[in-house]
Amino acid sequence: MKIRTEEALDYHSQGRRGKIEVVPTKPCLTSRDLSLAYTPGVAEPCRAIAKNEDEVYHYTAKGNLVAVVSNGTAVLGLGNIGPSAGKPVMEGKGVLFKRFADIDVFDIELKSLDAKEIIRAVQMLEPTFGGINLEDIKAPECFEIEETLKETMNIPVFHDDQHGTAIISCAALINAVELTGKKLSEIKLVVNGAGASAISCCKLYMKAGVKRENIKMFDSKGCLTKSRKDLNKYKMEFASDVECGSLADGMKGADAFVGLSVGGVVTKDMIKGMAKDPIVFAMANPDPEIMYDEAMSVRDDLIMATGRSDFPNQVNNVLGFPFIFRGALDVRATTINEEMKMAAVRALAELAREKVPEMVRSAYGGEDFSFGRTYIIPKPFDPRVLWHVAPAVAKAAIETGVARIKIEDWDAYEDQLKERLGLSKEVIRVMIHKAQKSPSRVVYPEGEEEKIIRAAHVCYQDNIAKPVLLGNQKIIEDMIDSLEYDRNEFEIFDPESCPRCETYAQEFFRKRQRKGATLKEARELMKNPVYYGSMALDMGDADAMISGLTTHYPTTIKPALQCVGVKEGFKVVSGLYIVITKKDVFFFADTTVNINPNADELAEIAVSAADTVHAFDIVPKIAMLSFSNFGSAKYPESIKVKEAVQKVKKLRPDLIIDGEMQADSAVVPEIIEKDFPFCNFKGNANVLIFPDLNSGNITYKLMARIGEATVVGPILMGMRKPVHVLQRGATVDDITNMTAIAVVEANNQKKK
Repeated sequence: MKIRTEEALDYHSQGRRGKIEVVPTKPCLTSRDLSLAYTPGVAEPCRAIAKNEDEVYHYTAKGNLVAVVSNGTAVLGLGNIGPSAGKPVMEGKGVLFKRFADIDVFDIELKSLDAKEIIRAVQMLEPTFGGINLEDIKAPECFEIEETLKETMNIPVFHDDQHGTAIISCAALINAVELTGKKLSEIKLVVNGAGASAISCCKLYMKAGVKRENIKMFDSKGCLTKSRKDLNKYKMEFASDVECGSLADGMKGADAFVGLSVGGVVTKDMIKGMAKDPIVFAMANPDPEIMYDEAMSVRDDLIMATGRSDFPNQVNNVLGFPFIFRGALDVRATTINEEMKMAAVRALAELAREKVPEMVRSAYGGEDFSFGRTYIIPKPFDPRVLWHVAPAVAKAAIETGVARIKIEDWDAYEDQLKERLGLSKEVIRVMIHKAQKSPSRVVYPEGEEEKIIRAAHVCYQDNIAKPVLLGNQKIIEDMIDSLEYDRNEFEIFDPESCPRCETYAQEFFRKRQRKGATLKEARELMKNPVYYGSMALDMGDADAMISGLTTHYPTTIKPALQCVGVKEGFKVVSGLYIVITKKDVFFFADTTVNINPNADELAEIAVSAADTVHAFDIVPKIAMLSFSNFGSAKYPESIKVKEAVQKVKKLRPDLIIDGEMQADSAVVPEIIEKDFPFCNFKGNANVLIFPDLNSGNITYKLMARIGEATVVGPILMGMRKPVHVLQRGATVDDITNMTAIAVVEANNQKKK
């Protein structure tokens, strides 16, 4: 990816300068808020911490706060550019901590070349931070700084330049060696570069199984040998007893090469001279020791990794430090020890062997990945890294006695980690857990579509549902085979030839014979997968139906209404979206079906929405929206909403509901508290019922596009049995989530 200088400078300078800001997590809008945030209210947590210092983790942000510390002497690919010039990189590190693991960061640039000054400065930061990430400090000073800080501080200290690359590349090396059929204890390894990263890599490789005597290390002056007088104690640890010639000589017959040096130092001939199934990690950035295409042009048995995102197998430190600190912080570890690093290595190596989900494929333009020579480590934007690596690190901390708190429920901890990536995951996870207790049969009329098959596979594997795919059997089976899934995971029915077609046609004819349908037409309609699926649902051969991926909304709703019909006691169906903002979850209805509902229909929509929200284990607080606040503007449109409120109160006196009210009154608690203290709910409403389709549809789409909200849906409400219509172009995750919602709805209906 080519980035122009102007683009990079504009990115960092336009709008708010830099890449980070401090945002308060508590309200500070009123004088009372100010009194709580500062004086006199702040005195209470101060007193509590003075009595018990560990309370600092309870009353402050320390437990989720890391300092990224640098003096700018070894900035990525730029060298010794100083602390000010290195600040953009440190801010960037803060962005990555937050983006991938929800860890807050202050970057601290120190104007000093004296290791002892840096050590003392960092030691004095211990009361503020839960962890220290040392960054871009040159060798050999970085070794002394980290070693001393780890010995003298009671919070995790981690020099990412040393250990980050070591952890990621070690995971990649483990998998690469396995693919070649060799053993770590037997491979001959050549390392070019003898700085902090290279030395740390080799130490970790040795813990993984590589033998010290099988490592040859080179620096800019040649092979490290014990006869050289210019080696510091860190390089001397990897010095050979005998001279091993040039880098080209060293690579002859080598099984693996690891480059942590400069671009262009490895030639095609050097690659040719390596052993069978060679492993090459050319990790110099931005230019590798040898370019990927050059190396691959001379060996078809080569496994290669680089530090670049435009080639396979990117060794990227972002796969390590956010998740290692996440695990360490969550158990209040006093250090990050070797066992914790190796736990991260193993977790990454194991994750690369798992099947890659759709959300990762989507992040990389739909490209498919599977464990093999071009995929030996997970991708940086694979969210699963968080809940694989962090728990592994936390467990290792507990097992080695460096954790100050223990995690008892690891499933709950994994859920907490997933929640850090977005509140939507938590809301949907409630439904997934419920569905897993009693998975039901879900029919998918678009069974030939790859996304449907992928989602059905996830639902089967995660015990969410028993998938039934409709369509041409051969096409579906070929697709299943190409995706390397087990056919036994799915039931497959072809509406063109299924023996149930005649039964469905006869029943459809019985339902619709006085509404213009003929038996001949019924038989033809049953060849349509949506009609077939709807009748399968109606006659109990399925518990729910999911459709609409490739069709327009009415194409699914019409057959469902004709075959399944509306829930008893209801006259309308309606649509609901879950709208997740940074702080709250809202449920919007009707957003998809009824253009201008009357008061009776609005009341039904409100009741349907309340029942749907209850299924998420959330108590609904319903606001019936209008341009009027409790009679302030008496027009037919607002009177309709007021009447609907009264009808709901009569139908369901158990529900918390009020209106008519304006949207800001519904969601700003201060307005209700000050101006409308008689309102039936306190705080903000979480279920918003719109007076017409215009307002509902427009609002949810604006929230999704410019309100930075996540929207989940649409959830179709009011059907006799669960039918849900996907948005066209829905992702595999969307389909999976809707399936879980449908299964829970089906199970609830069975109970009733």
